[in-house]
Amino acid sequence: MNPLLQQNPHRRFNPLKREWVLVSPHRTQRPWQGQVEKVVQPAALEYDPDCYLCPGNMRAGGARTEKYTSTYVFENDYAALKPDVPRFRDDEGASGLLIAEGESGVCRVLCFSPRHDLTLAKMEVADIRKVVDLWDEQTQELGGRADISYVAVFENRGAMMGASNPHPHGQIWASRSVPNEAVLEQAAQAAYLAEHGTCLLCAYRELEVKLGERVVAANASFVAVVPFWAVWPFEVMILPVRHVADLAAMTPQERDDLAVMLKSLTSTYDKVFDAPFPYSMGLHPQPYDSVEHPEWHFHLHFYPPLLRSATVRKFMVGFELLGSPQRDITPESAAETLRKAANR
Repeated sequence: MNPLLQQNPHRRFNPLKREWVLVSPHRTQRPWQGQVEKVVQPAALEYDPDCYLCPGNMRAGGARTEKYTSTYVFENDYAALKPDVPRFRDDEGASGLLIAEGESGVCRVLCFSPRHDLTLAKMEVADIRKVVDLWDEQTQELGGRADISYVAVFENRGAMMGASNPHPHGQIWASRSVPNEAVLEQAAQAAYLAEHGTCLLCAYRELEVKLGERVVAANASFVAVVPFWAVWPFEVMILPVRHVADLAAMTPQERDDLAVMLKSLTSTYDKVFDAPFPYSMGLHPQPYDSVEHPEWHFHLHFYPPLLRSATVRKFMVGFELLGSPQRDITPESAAETLRKAANR
């Protein structure tokens, strides 16, 4: 890395969204007198009678969770999207400024395990593989519907990231329209393919592997890297080695390797501060909008908020909201910390 980047404020370009992030490495020494979080203790019970995601328990909405023994999926009792929303478009005042559209979709909850006390970091690889298969089954089912254009699979881990229940689970939001983040990534990948004749993330992965300084982990099918343009302190992106657009295009071996990578990364996170590591994680497959997407390279994003310790988090406020994203520790430093934690 250029030594100037280690000591001076600079901005880095994110080609996947075509925007900039400000990096301020000199601010790592500033004193902290802000909010300090409580360290969240991991769940201690294999089965919690008060948990609405544990097998056989009653949920808040009145439905009963099945007595499942592996993975389990059900319609979200408090869904943000509904399937029966009529198509409409309203242009208030005929101004082109106050536009609203009806947005239909499906929201589901995916339980990773019947055990209340597990996380991806603690699950066996074989059981994580079952989660990967469930992600694929749900994505193919929902993405094959005429009224769905995108399937967002994600997990919010930890109360700091808004998880209302510690039971290992994620969500699916499948929507009629393609959401903002996917729109930005699709446009950037399509533009890069048109200009260079190759895949943006294939070229990026090859470069990161060659340089090595931001690579956190790798196996035969996947590379985990702290992106050059990372916004969150310990942000990581997982990239397939082969150009695939979604989970459905992966071989059984690639799915096995993805399960191994998920186990490796999440357990590494927990070692950084010797505490449960919160994050928002999401899969980014191609859109399912009846258009071919040769430009799209499947990937996963991990956005963890912790900054200095298990009790000090990164806040997106001030300049980050009004100007552009900003970070203190460099992505290279974060990758080194993660590699050291993985080897402990």
